[in-house]
Parts: sequence; structure tokens; C-alpha cells
Amino acid sequence: MANASPTPSGTYSYDAVIVGSGLAGLSTALKLLQGPETETLGSEPFRIAVLTKGALADGASGWAQGGIAAVLERGEEGDSFAAHIADTQVAGAWLSDEAATTQVVEGAPVAIAWLQAQGVAFTQEPGAHPALHLTREGGHSHRRIVHATDATGAVVQESLIAAVRAHPAIDVFEQTTLVDLIVQNDSTTGRPRCVGLYALDSRDDGASTGGGIVRTFAAHHTLLATGGAGKVYLYTSNPDTATGDGIAAAWRAGCRIGNMEFIQFHPTCLYHPEAKSFLISEAVRGEGGLLRLPESAGGARFMPEHDERAELAPRDVVARAIDFEMKKHGVDCVYLDISHKGEAFVREHFPTIHARCLSLGIDIARQPIPVVPAAHYTCGGVLTDLAGRTDIANLYAAGETACTGLHGANRLASNSLVECVVFAQEVSDAIKSEASGARHTRADGQNDSQVSLPAWDESQVTDADEQVVIAHNWDELRRLMWNYVGIVRTNKRLERAAHRIALLQSEIDEFYANFRVTRDLLELRNLVQVAELIVRSAQSRHESRGLHFSRDYPQTDAVALPTVLVPSKA
Repeated sequence: MANASPTPSGTYSYDAVIVGSGLAGLSTALKLLQGPETETLGSEPFRIAVLTKGALADGASGWAQGGIAAVLERGEEGDSFAAHIADTQVAGAWLSDEAATTQVVEGAPVAIAWLQAQGVAFTQEPGAHPALHLTREGGHSHRRIVHATDATGAVVQESLIAAVRAHPAIDVFEQTTLVDLIVQNDSTTGRPRCVGLYALDSRDDGASTGGGIVRTFAAHHTLLATGGAGKVYLYTSNPDTATGDGIAAAWRAGCRIGNMEFIQFHPTCLYHPEAKSFLISEAVRGEGGLLRLPESAGGARFMPEHDERAELAPRDVVARAIDFEMKKHGVDCVYLDISHKGEAFVREHFPTIHARCLSLGIDIARQPIPVVPAAHYTCGGVLTDLAGRTDIANLYAAGETACTGLHGANRLASNSLVECVVFAQEVSDAIKSEASGARHTRADGQNDSQVSLPAWDESQVTDADEQVVIAHNWDELRRLMWNYVGIVRTNKRLERAAHRIALLQSEIDEFYANFRVTRDLLELRNLVQVAELIVRSAQSRHESRGLHFSRDYPQTDAVALPTVLVPSKA
């Protein structure tokens, strides 16, 4: 934390509070403080708080291996914005919003340039006048993936984290977990507006015990950039932080949620007892990796039997193919083989994957990689407009937390990182515009309701006597989601899941009402809410499209329509 200090009432007050320290959150924080527009906000410094559950680098953005999709001026011959948009629509099963897709695709080159200006060193082509090296991933018709070897996310995050930590106008609150948003009715418009949030600060009490102090944050503008919800499933490529916090909090506050049935399962997560959530990048298949059965099942390549694009098919197709072959042959995993490319090629293109697998006794330059599908990306989320605005005034969402319409029924590889940067620009522009007016209002002496937010009340709760309830419910939820709401779904499985989730919600709500909050309890509360939203969305879609495949509705409807859930109090 930099220069933060609470008001006499114990409230921290900021112009903008950003919840989440991934690419969307950090990009927005930096963009809010860049450019000539910032000068119009008045003589006072624009104050920003970045809240993150763990350390700044703990989110999913740093785990991204593949890269960032962008059609560049010096890109592959024949590539175009139109081709990138078409690839996105095909992968998204024609559910991708046209305006959002165009905005992201056309904004991608500027996003790459901005990242380079922040010091991000992308991999270059060799030569006297090097250009960015571009690779190709599943679902893309051209080489257009900008990358930093096979550790793009980590390289990007390292640069942005350094910039955020160095900026005097940004206060960083680590080990601080969102509890709930604070929403009031605007006296002028009558419309609900977000005026801040409650967050559990675990720094003093220690994250190991899960305790801490609930603090109040007043904010003229709040951005939810908390990532996805992969931890709702038993097997996931996501970090432990991916518990759907922003999605659940926005739903409780009254925001609509869209397309939550579309959970992308990454087809190739490393299968090894000592490896937790380690991803084998799409780029391995993009550079010629082949999927084969284990030797015990014949060792044959199988993707050509499932799709004419073979290993370069979109992720949902590949994930279902692997799931089918594993169940058909009764095997625990399949194998991804890049060894035929040679050791020099493998070490140059995939140094991180090579090193990690080698540490586990797998030399990917000489032997195939054992892989299984795992929950990877939440394509749905909090509904936003093209500036990241939600249904509640002054509340924004970006990154995996948001449903901008870009990803449709299935995210095209490497579209997510560029979406973060493009929408960070849109959100920051919207906040700057609105903040300028708010500053003029305060200069005129008008009252600011945010200075007197209600403090967190825990007078009616006690310390939990048994944490085993949380641990048991967490495990039960993730297993039932994996078994009943996985890659292939049926009406009966969804009904069973809905029934079990309702019972879990009742138990968790009772626990939440009677005991002091801990990070584990908050995450479990959010996960069970997200699980309910996923199941409700899946039950309402009577077709198979993209990532949602139902045995009871195997057809695809002629018209692609989004799934929109509306809170009862909205």
C-alpha cells in the first residue's frame, strides 16, 4: 500500500476503486492517469485504489502462455480485421456481438503499441529490422498472435505491476477481498449507483487464518476486474483466486448476468500428480503438436476423426473430442506430442513449458505430454455496454468478469488479453468523462453522499467454531459441478445440480449470517452463487451451441441469442 489513510470515520475514499490486479484492472489504473484528459480533472490528484485478494501477481493474467491476438500492419499477408472478426464469430458460434467484436479487433493494434510503451518486450523476428514474431493458435485463420515466448501473461504483468507500484497516485491493497458492493439510489435520477464497497483486509490477521478486518471503501467509480470462476470446477487451469467474486457481487447488487452457461474447458491441462493447474498452451498445437491416444489404447492420432481442422479446431471441439476418447477407451488422459519438431525448436518456442515438464520428469522434446481438459475461461459474466458500464451507475466491469459480447458461445484463443486492454481504454475514458463532471460538482460545494457510508456491522456475529463446514461444502460444490455441469450436459444432470446447489446455498447463507467473514467463506459464498447462475443459464438454453453441449438438445438453433439473467430485485 502506498499513501492510503482512512477518514476519521474509518472509511477509505478514492476517485476510483479497482477490484482485481489482472491485465484489465492494472491497465485501467494506468490509463486513468495517462493522457491530456487527466489534466481536466482539476488540481487535486486523481486517487486510485487497487484491491487484490493475494499479491498483485496472483491472478490469472500472469498465467497466460499463448499471446495476444492482433492484426498488425506488418502481419501475415492476407490477414485483415474482417478475417479476425470472422474467426471470432465462427469460434463464438455466431453469438459474438458484432459491435464489441469490431471494437476489440480494430483496437488491438493500438493495445499492442500501448503495452510496448509500458515496457513489455514481445518476441521479435530476427534481423536488422525486426518485426514482432507472430504465431498461430486454434481457430485463427492466420498468424496474428503477438507473444513473449510462451510466458506472455507473466511478461506483461511484470511490466504493469512495476508501473502501478511506482505511481504515487495508486494505492495497492493486497490480501484484501471484496465482500459486497455498496449501492444507493441517486437522489437526482432515482437510479441505483455504486458508491463503494466493503472488503476484508487480511494483512494484519494473516491470510493463513482467513480472518481480518472488514473495511469500507468509498469510491466515485468502481471497476470489477476480479477474473473468472474456474474454481467452481474440480479441475481447472485457473489460479486459486478465480472464484467469481465480481460476478457474484454484481448479481447481488442488482446487475444482469449473461451467457454463464459458456464455460470454456481448456483441452490440454498437464496431467501429473505433482502439477497443479499447469496449462499446455494452444500454441503447442498451433506449431504442429499432435493429439494421440495412450499407447495402451493404440497410440493413434484422433482429432482428424472429429473435425476437419484437426488439432487447430476451436477449444470446445478439441475438449469434447478428448472427453469422448477418454470415456470411449477408459483412459485417464491423452497425449500431446510436439517432439517431432526437434529439441532446438521446442526449447526456442516453449521454454517455460519445456522447463516445467522437465522438472516433473517429462522431456517434451523427446516424449509426448499427458493432458486432460480443465475448466479454463468464463465466457459470460456481468453484462456491460461498449464502455464497460453495468446496469448500476458508476459501476464497471472488465476482463473475464464482464460479458461484453465479444466471446459469444466460445472464446477464440488469445482474444481475452486484448479485450482487457481495449476495454481498459474504454472504461478509463468513460470514468474520466464522468469524473470531470463529478469534480466540478464537488467544487460547487454539493454534498457527496460517499463521505458517510455505513460502516460494516458485525455486532450480531461470532467467530466460526468449525471450519470443516466450509471445507466440506467447497469440495461438494466443485465435484457436483464437474460431474453434472461439465463438458457434456443433460437435463437430468442439471436438475440434480440445481437441487444440490439450492441446499448448499441455504447452508452457506446461514453460516454467513451467523459468523464473521473469512476469505474462504466469502469465496465459497461467491462460488455457490456462480454455480447457480451457470446451471440456470444452462437450463434455459434448449440447443447445443459453442461450449454448451446438451444431449437432450443436440441441435443448434438458426438464430443465436444470448442468455440474460435478471435479478429479482432489479
